Amino acid sequence: MSTQRDGTKPPGNGAFRTKTVEESIKDTEDPEFALRKSLSALDLTVFGVGVIIGTGIFVLTGEVAKENAGPATALAFVVSGIVCALAALCYAEFASTVPVAGSAYTFSYASLGELPAWIIGWDLVLELALGCAVVAVGWSGYVRSLLDTAGAGLPDALSGTHGGKFGFDLLAFLLVLVLTGILILGVKLSSRVTTVIVAVKVTVVLIVIIVGALYITSSNYQPFIPPSRPVSGGSGLNAPLIQVIFGFTPSNFGVMGIFTAAAVVFFAFIGFDIVATSAEETRNPQRDVPRGILGSLIICTVLYVAVSIVVTGMQKYTELTVDAPLADAFKAVGHPFWAGLISFGAAVGLTSVCMILLLGQTRVFFAMSRDGLLPRTFSHVHPKFGTPYRSTVLLGLIVALVAGFTSISELAELVNIGTLFAFIVVAIGVVILRRQRPDLPRAFRTPLVPFLPAASVLASLWLMLNLPSETWLRFGIWMAVGFVVYAVYGRGHSRLGKARAGR
Repeated sequence: MSTQRDGTKPPGNGAFRTKTVEESIKDTEDPEFALRKSLSALDLTVFGVGVIIGTGIFVLTGEVAKENAGPATALAFVVSGIVCALAALCYAEFASTVPVAGSAYTFSYASLGELPAWIIGWDLVLELALGCAVVAVGWSGYVRSLLDTAGAGLPDALSGTHGGKFGFDLLAFLLVLVLTGILILGVKLSSRVTTVIVAVKVTVVLIVIIVGALYITSSNYQPFIPPSRPVSGGSGLNAPLIQVIFGFTPSNFGVMGIFTAAAVVFFAFIGFDIVATSAEETRNPQRDVPRGILGSLIICTVLYVAVSIVVTGMQKYTELTVDAPLADAFKAVGHPFWAGLISFGAAVGLTSVCMILLLGQTRVFFAMSRDGLLPRTFSHVHPKFGTPYRSTVLLGLIVALVAGFTSISELAELVNIGTLFAFIVVAIGVVILRRQRPDLPRAFRTPLVPFLPAASVLASLWLMLNLPSETWLRFGIWMAVGFVVYAVYGRGHSRLGKARAGR
């Protein structure tokens, strides 16, 4: 095969044609399709913390302590943090090398080719849409609880679908519409709103740590790693895929229980990759995006570990509640005021999670549209606000309707498998791009390539295998639909394909 002037192989003209880094960056220079650069490293770190700290720290801490790991839940958060750090280091290199909207989609286009990029983009659209809708429904639940306490509850018909009873979740619907409006008005405004919300949320978390530390009873840590207890695996589609394939069933408590818990609390970390979707809107992406990704992950890991240590010290792990462990732990020690404050902080915190998930989704959709794989009309930016307003309106309405009309808790695991799939693709892409384009300037370099990316792939795959077979089936169906859409529309309308064909 012939080579180009820079010594690299031609990018090809089939489904695996790659879009060079130079071509991706050039697309960001067209004023009609260019996003406004207004974010700093601090803004990106706030985005990361804003989307990571959500229901995970307020709910999962008690659930895994009671059912999987006991006081050793803190170690489970450390394990999950390490898994995410492996992926974060790969994201950081890509984001500093290809500072273009789209995150894993854009990275895949530059390394693996158009079809893999389409699949990962299709995956991210589902992941972020469902994630945003799920969080909006969760936020609605917290707010309804606060309203009921104040004697201003909503009628059942406007409180969502529960227990097989159909309803419309008015609060979740309105939340998504309001956040859609904020995103249209500009990413800097979104950043300022997020900063306020994150300040409230982190303050509440620090209150849990500082005040809760005063009520720790050392005997609650005994034993720190409870004796191992075998668990009966699921059956059929409810069984983890690893059980279906290898007959392996996880155990609770003991050393293996820490890893079982890590597979659960991993989902409390989902979101740091959203920072990479804002690379194109960052003033100095080569420096600031890696700082935002790694900074937000480190901050959240430290907070998660501290909270889990405090909560399991305040109340015996066997007595923790699953629905609201942090708030109920304070009630158990006779401090309902702090419990109410925590519930308020959880409701406020979910607002930023919902907004940043919606932000990430619109940027991936925008990048795919700009490449012609989706209708180009959705890649036009607002002449005044510099945001992809058409795609934001479309996706905001869809997510609002999904959140309003659907009880989608059973689909939440699709968010998790989609994220892990993206982690694997990015890790592989780092190795491929290093070999294909060693000449590219890399402001941040992932250490120990290819060993660290390989470790990231294996760690992510392990967690994926612990998800139910039913989740894999649904994920496979969504991917199959994606192949059809690409074959019918994306392949023929690809700007890159037309350029390669001289059209």
